[in-house]
Amino acid sequence: MSRVCQISGKKAMVGNNVSHSNKKTKRRFNINLIKKKFYIPSENKWVTLKVTASTLKTIDKKGISEVLKLAKEKGLL
Repeated sequence: MSRVCQISGKKAMVGNNVSHSNKKTKRRFNINLIKKKFYIPSENKWVTLKVTASTLKTIDKKGISEVLKLAKEKGLL
């Protein structure tokens, strides 16, 4: 499975390694992805999601049910 956040849709970015001689080679900037289990009280079940650390902070702030509702509106879930 690809390294994509299931809530926010964030992906890895592509850039360059730049050496001292200013030679450029391609590299990837990966996201900080965490596999985490969440309990959804409205559905009375556990769900495992791959989310970024920044999305995890948003879930702590707003709550999992609110964040899942917004992700379904955006079409990510």
